[in-house]
Amino acid sequence: MNITVIAVGKIKEKYIQEGIKEFTKRLSRYCTLDIIEIDDEKAPENLSQREKEIVKEKEGNRILSKIPQNSFIISLEIRGEQLSSEELSKKIEKLMIGGTNHITFIIGGSLGLSDDVLNRSDYKLSFSKVTFPHQLMRLILLEQIYRSWKIMKAEPYHK
Repeated sequence: MNITVIAVGKIKEKYIQEGIKEFTKRLSRYCTLDIIEIDDEKAPENLSQREKEIVKEKEGNRILSKIPQNSFIISLEIRGEQLSSEELSKKIEKLMIGGTNHITFIIGGSLGLSDDVLNRSDYKLSFSKVTFPHQLMRLILLEQIYRSWKIMKAEPYHK
């Protein structure tokens, strides 16, 4: 299985970088992981709604240009479906059994994802109604993908 994570912005915090490095290493037993960082647009605090849409469109165009062909696309979206860890594991396993060999997860920037990206997505996933910093969300996502594999393989880790 190939997993691609397309994420807006660079990770600046060392503790998040270390966590991502650790879960990337752990996931190497189960899948081929590719993380693609997309440059974020500068977005001052007092943007109008139209200016926010322009920022999301620019980031969205960069995201869309990086999506691998024939990939099942899961966008992380606060209004998406919330799944338990077990349900996420079953979703990934069902995709694999159904012949999907590539899943792309998309994490937007601080303003979220453009409508074009959301419309291109095959599935919208929410980890919580709470908003997480998009840098931290990358680490949380990788941990949950790792946990999904451990659940699928009935290996200890998930409690």
